[in-house]
Amino acid sequence: MKYSRIISLILPLLILGFLAWYFSNIVTYFVVAMVLTMIGQPIVTLLERIHIGRFRLPHSLNCIIAVLVIVVVFSSFIGFFVPLVSNQATLISKIDLNTLNDNLQEKVTWLERQMTNAGILGKDQNLVAIINQNVESILKLDRIGSYFNNLLSFAGSFFMGVFSILFITFYMLKESRMVLEWTLLIVPTRFHTETKNVFSNTGRLLTRYFVGVSLEVMAMIILLSLGLSLLGVKNAVLIGFIGGFFNIIPYLGPLIGGTIGVILGVTNVLSTGGYDQILPVTLSIVGTFVGANLIDNLVLQPFIYSSSVKAHPLEIFVVLLMGGSIAGVVGMVLAIPTYTVLRVVAKEFMGHFRIVQKLTENI
Repeated sequence: MKYSRIISLILPLLILGFLAWYFSNIVTYFVVAMVLTMIGQPIVTLLERIHIGRFRLPHSLNCIIAVLVIVVVFSSFIGFFVPLVSNQATLISKIDLNTLNDNLQEKVTWLERQMTNAGILGKDQNLVAIINQNVESILKLDRIGSYFNNLLSFAGSFFMGVFSILFITFYMLKESRMVLEWTLLIVPTRFHTETKNVFSNTGRLLTRYFVGVSLEVMAMIILLSLGLSLLGVKNAVLIGFIGGFFNIIPYLGPLIGGTIGVILGVTNVLSTGGYDQILPVTLSIVGTFVGANLIDNLVLQPFIYSSSVKAHPLEIFVVLLMGGSIAGVVGMVLAIPTYTVLRVVAKEFMGHFRIVQKLTENI
């Protein structure tokens, strides 16, 4: 009886897993919409409390306002980010390539020699010529049409995705119990109580997690921007914004953000011709990222990844490694939310196993 109960639970999960893989794009829309719903639900709740006498805004209008607030916030971030990128592009355009080539010639010659010794380059090959050849091939006229078509295809997919996500978000806000009701239609009646508990506990834990991650990203943007500004690094806000944003990716994100930050910092130095400042600026950026991430690792992450989802830090680290092994960077981003859902499901349906009891004792 116990094993038949387990099989009756695992089989539908396997079927759902296959469907989720087959319709991965649609699942992605729903996942993003669910996150936005968690962000928008407090806005709807606040609007529901506002009234003038007996007059209250209709629930549908409150949901539309919440979606519009989310759109405005994200659009404001983009509007803030674009001028910074434009400024960075302007700085890059000021780089004197001839002077840069003269300054880097010795280093390029040394790199060519090392690559030749390692067998990467042939003795008659020239590194600069190879780079120029690849750049020219990229910019060939016969490929411009292909790039343009790809850009149009991406733009169409992007806007379709945005519309789909906002549409789903609106209806999830408008009919907050819709997902639960649809789930109950396919779950056997004897499991309805456990299913309701899963939705309740999952919503509570994930809301705390996403709010925590949002606060962490904002804190890192402020720390990095402030630190880099105090050290006189140009475009400190852009570097801080990128570094904070990549903190969404646990553990690996700071490395990616720091690498991009160093590249941007070096290009800023090259645009002014201050080649002797490359090392000091690089050390300033690396030092700022190391300091900010120490604060993040010692203060912010233990609170977010341990307290919000009620899991041990080592447990979270192993889950992140597994997520990265399965799906790379995307897997690391989704690892903790997915693990949270699986723990809640396991507690409700497999709570009689001792290992499940141990892993879910803090939920």
